[in-house]
Order: sequence, then structure tokens, then C-alpha cells
Amino acid sequence: MRFPIPISFTSLLLFLAGCYTVPETGRTAISLIPESQLTSMAVASFQKLKEEEKVARDPALNERVQRVGRRIAEVVGDAVPAADWEFVVFADDEMLNAFAMPGGKVGVYTGMFRAARTDDELAVVMGHEIAHVVARHGSERLSQGLLVELLQAGVDKATEGAEEDTRRAVLTAFGLGSTFGYLLPFSRLSEKEADHIGLLYAARSGYDPRAALTFWNRMDELGKGEPPVYFSTHPSHDRRIDLLHELMPQALDEYRQALKRLSGKG
Repeated sequence: MRFPIPISFTSLLLFLAGCYTVPETGRTAISLIPESQLTSMAVASFQKLKEEEKVARDPALNERVQRVGRRIAEVVGDAVPAADWEFVVFADDEMLNAFAMPGGKVGVYTGMFRAARTDDELAVVMGHEIAHVVARHGSERLSQGLLVELLQAGVDKATEGAEEDTRRAVLTAFGLGSTFGYLLPFSRLSEKEADHIGLLYAARSGYDPRAALTFWNRMDELGKGEPPVYFSTHPSHDRRIDLLHELMPQALDEYRQALKRLSGKG
């Protein structure tokens, strides 16, 4: 099936104009939306979230998140030039989650401390979320959605003269294919990439990367009943742990160098 030339050509131009290289992994990614626009939207959304959701007042939890987050952000340096790092703890003991937004806005729910019991384990969480910002995964996800919409418009146009049943079948196939063959696999890829980059950032900050293994084993115990990987936006805990084992030699080397640096010996 041939898509109308204008839409395909426009999609190609947008793709070529918006490529960038992800730090640490070297992967080529797309970003079709100006980072300044995304950052402005994220700042407004984060502010609204702080007004609508309960912010935790526990001084110990807040101090831990601020300390660990700032330490990792220092290692990131100017990898996110316009970042105004902000770390907020939200009070929800049932929410085993954390998130990040463009511009350096990071939230951690109190439920996450059921899994992140030490500073080293918390650094795994904070490193992962900060890595999402550095890799510009939010921008890439929105850009991919835009590309899918452009292609869907092309499919819709190309099937205008077809019988209704055929047209519906083609559009349904496109929708399923783009979701399960493109969007969900990318979401899992971005999570793996954030695990990779975040582990290195945590290690460079002087946090023991081996804590990632205990953290994800605990997350596995706390998060039983996950959907099958094919239907999930995240890789399985087993696959995450396998990746962490592969990265551990490099992360441990970074950790040892960080300890020397922090102790003033090198």
C-alpha cells in the first residue's frame, strides 16, 4: 500500500531534522518537539501536581531524596543544559513508583521506600529517573506518537476508496501494529536504557551499583501479578536483572573510581 507522498515526505523530513544521540549509549533517537516547549509544559504540569497531590512532610525522606538526587545531578553536569533539578516526595504509601519530567522535575512516591530501603537503592531509583531526563525519553515518546499519527493519516487517506470492512481491517491492523510493534517495544527500550544510564550515574556518584540487584529483586516480590512483557510498557524484572548483571563490571569500575575521588585519593 502506498501512502500519499506529502505525508511520507513530511514524516521523513521531520525525522531527519529531529535526530540526536543519547548520552552513554550512543543510540540515535528522534525529537520533533522543541525541548524548551516540553520543559515549559513539564514545569507547569509539575507545579499543578504539587498543588493537587499531597506532598510528603517527612523530613527524613525529603532529606534523603534531596541529597541523593542532587549528588547524581552533579555527576550529570551539563548533559541537560537547561535543567532546573527539583526533587519532590509525594505522600502515597500504596504507589510503588517514581517519575521524571523534562527540565529536571523528579517525583518519588512514599510507597517506593518499601523497595528502596538504603541510600544505594534509592540512588538506583533516582539515577533511573534522572537518566530519563538526560536521554530525553519524554520528547522521544511524544515524537513517536506524532509520527504514528502522521502515518495513520496516510493509511486513512490511502484506504478512502476501499470497502468499509477492508478499510476498518487495515486501520485496525495498523493500530495494533504500531502499538505492539513500535510504541510498546520502544517504551521497554527506554526503560532498559534508563536502567543502563542510571546505574552508571549512581556508581559515578559513589553509590554501590550492586544495590540495583537487591532493589529489583525486592521490586519483583512487591510487584507480583505483572502483565506479560509483550503487553507491558516495562521489561520484566528478570530481564532487568539480567541486564544489570551484564553492566555490573563497568558500573563497579565507575564506583571504585568514584570512591577514590570522593576520598581524595584520586
